[in-house]
Amino acid sequence: MEKRNQAAKLIIGAVVVIIAVLFLVGIVSRHDITYKSAPLSREDISYRQVEAPKATSADGTITASDWSAIYPDIVVSWGKNADNEEVVDYLELDPYLVEIYEGYGFAKDYGSARGHNYTLTDVAKTKRPHGMANCLTCKTPNFTKLVNDEGDGVYSRPFDEVYAQITGNNAETVSCYTCHGNNPGNGTQPMENLEVTHGYIKLALGDNITSIDPGILACGQCHIEYYFDPETKATRMPHGSVDAMTPEATYDYFAAIGFSDWTQESTGAKMLKVQHPEMETVLLGKHAGVLNCADCHMPVVQNADTQNIYHSHTLMSPLKNKTLLESCLVCHKDLGVSNTDEMIAFVRNIQNRITAEETRVGNLLMEFKKALAAANQSGAWTSEQLDPIRELYRKAQWFFDFCYVENSEGAHNSALSTRCLETAESLINEGMQLLAALGE
Repeated sequence: MEKRNQAAKLIIGAVVVIIAVLFLVGIVSRHDITYKSAPLSREDISYRQVEAPKATSADGTITASDWSAIYPDIVVSWGKNADNEEVVDYLELDPYLVEIYEGYGFAKDYGSARGHNYTLTDVAKTKRPHGMANCLTCKTPNFTKLVNDEGDGVYSRPFDEVYAQITGNNAETVSCYTCHGNNPGNGTQPMENLEVTHGYIKLALGDNITSIDPGILACGQCHIEYYFDPETKATRMPHGSVDAMTPEATYDYFAAIGFSDWTQESTGAKMLKVQHPEMETVLLGKHAGVLNCADCHMPVVQNADTQNIYHSHTLMSPLKNKTLLESCLVCHKDLGVSNTDEMIAFVRNIQNRITAEETRVGNLLMEFKKALAAANQSGAWTSEQLDPIRELYRKAQWFFDFCYVENSEGAHNSALSTRCLETAESLINEGMQLLAALGE
């Protein structure tokens, strides 16, 4: 019996040693890297060669739940976007918006974006009218898949009908398919594992799509200026290259096709509403030459238990993450910024300056709108006399809006934000002078 116990101990000991050795060489371990101290970069990420799991959704999109067994850390981090629940009521914060958006849905309901986990909830409860399904364009990958499968006719279908269809099939909010399609992630570089899933991006950019960092395109699919085609109601981009993404060129595009989002009854002006041109703003600035969206909003982190190094999918402001702030310092030290506290102060200074200018110019624009509305409603002047002023108002509102609705408050591209506000103010002054001349 004693010999048996000794033999058993030897066998158990040998097994333990073998497992330990295998773990160290990465055969039993799920990863072949050791724990690394910060700072981490995308080059530290280890990519697996895996097969995509079977899609459990009715439409064939592979969901976050489907991927969770293969990429557990990433899926957990994606779920934490639900922690971003705060919504700022812009109409309460900046009451002048009610005036300049008069006659359009944004004068009824305009709140700040919150975590991507709420996209379907928020689009369903908004007070802004949405008769057609095109309002679901960036709210769920299941709508994207529906358009990819059935074509542009989906855009003009009734909102309630399509919303019920996709939510009845357990639709996700912005999720894995949005940026990766059903790609298993076997590329050896982050950019190889991204996909442009929204067809209007491919349609607009054509061959120019290869000139844009995929890490910017993945987010830029939704974070762009877009419009709905007047005839088909399909989502479309108003530019086909980076050079055509300037606010001036985009405005000229809409003018050339005679497009307007609505006609403002009080002023008689045919207005444009800018959406959220983050991609354009970034690509027109300095950051795009050295960074993509993930670099600034998705820190590279390591799970201490599993040793897994990955891009966190909890999207965040770099001002709220030390790892991201330290990456900012790589370049900003040349500007005299020496630590993360100074980096935060540097960015906040830009944002405070741009916000103050937005408020000042926004109030000037409101006064211009009121003056034009009074002139229009007086009946004292003809359309020929007022149309040039209406055009100045429409254009001033466009340039103001291009800055206001871009969510970084100048941090992405302070020079462009400043130029937009200066242009808007110049157009306002010109318009007010013409109105004054009419009254003489």
